[in-house]
Amino acid sequence: QVQLVESGGGLVQAGNSLSISCAVSGRPFSRDSMAWFRQGPGKEREFVAVITPGGDRTSYGDSVKGRFTISRVNAKNTVYLQMNSLKVEDTAVYYCATNPYRDSTTTNPAFYIYWGRGTQVTVSS
Repeated sequence: QVQLVESGGGLVQAGNSLSISCAVSGRPFSRDSMAWFRQGPGKEREFVAVITPGGDRTSYGDSVKGRFTISRVNAKNTVYLQMNSLKVEDTAVYYCATNPYRDSTTTNPAFYIYWGRGTQVTVSS
């Protein structure tokens, strides 16, 4: 059974930093591209970041470029999202997702087969 479990969300003031993580089980993690998406209140789901299986390539959404960093530790079956200089508009539920057996930086959510339940990140002004 495939499981993706996000953790680390919470309430943070604008301008501060927060790191969230996603632990994956039931899959050969080191063969999958991993991504973060988010959905804010009243907004559509938005691509945040993606990292290839070996961690050699990453891609970011325009709204987070330069502020967020995605990384992974394959030995721990975990992907991370370091979020710096947070803004109120970063408030959302953050989801991790896996693109099985693909070395890809696609931003299309249709390619991501397995999803976590999300972790809430709230940024206050």
